[in-house]
Amino acid sequence: MNSDAMCWMNGEIMAASEASVSVFDHGLLYGDGVFEGIRFYHGAPFRLLAHLKRLQDSARAIALTLPLELELIAEAVEQTIHAFPEADGYLRLVVTRGVGTLGINPENCAAPTMFIIADHLTMISQEKRLQGVKTIIAATRRLSPDGLDPRIKSLNYLNHILARMESNHAGADEALLLNAQGFVAEGTADNVFIVRDDVLITPPLSDGALAGITRATVMEVATTLGIKARELSVAPYDLYTADECFLTGTGAELIPVSSIDGRTVPGCPGPVFEQIGLGFHALVERECRGRQV
Repeated sequence: MNSDAMCWMNGEIMAASEASVSVFDHGLLYGDGVFEGIRFYHGAPFRLLAHLKRLQDSARAIALTLPLELELIAEAVEQTIHAFPEADGYLRLVVTRGVGTLGINPENCAAPTMFIIADHLTMISQEKRLQGVKTIIAATRRLSPDGLDPRIKSLNYLNHILARMESNHAGADEALLLNAQGFVAEGTADNVFIVRDDVLITPPLSDGALAGITRATVMEVATTLGIKARELSVAPYDLYTADECFLTGTGAELIPVSSIDGRTVPGCPGPVFEQIGLGFHALVERECRGRQV
């Protein structure tokens, strides 16, 4: 947490250091809740409606009633950005089941808790962003959709944390998770793209990938640039033999991959990544500059 981090909590703006959640909140006790990570540039949130729609879908999927209508949540987002001292930053919008008694029964929670944090988020150094990150394929598998649907952006990230611990132990920057069938699902906090023979490929959502907002934006940019883009199952072999590989996410933005399990990715950063990166940042500028909240 940075000293200038701000927080909106239940209708009030305060320094994030002054915000608190009850020890009986089921989001803390059981990971019972949903969240969104949202970037803002030039004082304006990027693709806010898409994020709020995904938040709403995640909440509906776990039978959690949002405490406010989406329009009022958008106003709360604007208030939080306005309170933050810089024009660029990162928001974490969280809705938990709320305060309840000990025990997992959600009926014991009277009302949901909602808060929004505005802060900086730097996932990797600028040097690694330019040179690429080292990745491994984790032994930890992505939870199967018949256990927890990956389209639900829930507060329970233990599956991904265990995979990240593997990458830390291996001296890598990120871990890629396979699904139960052995196909690539996603990274611990990002979607995965590869390039083979000038075709952009990303795993389908049915293979366990989160429906990433940045993922969808990259596909949109690729189409605009005339780059062929496909959703196809990706095996470890496809990673090892890819011409390019990169990661996308709200926190990550776009990050090139330099190696996978010790295999060097020949194009890092590659020409397709660089084209899409320029297109992505141009899109951010068009949508956010001049639209300060």
